[in-house]
Amino acid sequence: MPITPATATHSSSNGTADPILLELVDEDGVTIGTAEKLAAHQPPGQLHRAFSVFLFDEQGRLLLQQRALGKYHSPGVWSNTCCGHPYPGEAPFAAAARRTYEELGASPSLLAEAGTVRYNHPDPESGLVEQEYNHLFVGLVQAPLRPDPEEIGATAFVTPAELAERHAKDTFSAWFMTVLDAARPAVRELTGPNAGW
Repeated sequence: MPITPATATHSSSNGTADPILLELVDEDGVTIGTAEKLAAHQPPGQLHRAFSVFLFDEQGRLLLQQRALGKYHSPGVWSNTCCGHPYPGEAPFAAAARRTYEELGASPSLLAEAGTVRYNHPDPESGLVEQEYNHLFVGLVQAPLRPDPEEIGATAFVTPAELAERHAKDTFSAWFMTVLDAARPAVRELTGPNAGW
């Protein structure tokens, strides 16, 4: 993998990984500092910048991912297409595009901003807290997926009815419905009235 400015700052010269830093923000989303990733998620949580991506296929079905069982936070639960945290100084759009490719092995053919949402979701299983100022993105994926097994356990394209059925029986991330509801106006604009979102 080529070294980019985003990845270059997170590997030290002796081959060990440096701590991953998140961008801390105020209630208006203005950067006020940084914190190590795990520390930012310890109760009560530090408000930090995040992003959530919702990709759809040409039939207007939402791409869900099941988080890999090896993840320290919310392993094995279903969630939106991709989510994560920009590196300090990295634009949320660039981070969303980067992580979508890193996790799914496919780049969106279209990616657009869909607003922001601020939330506080404790995760009862891990005890960690998602205290996030989240940048939302919607888009299309047309390339074949090659999910990274260390990040993703499974993927599924779902209609709104299939999502409702799956949501009733499977475990989803604590933040899923909050970010989906916040992104719905942009989702409807992208998928059209017949898709049912």
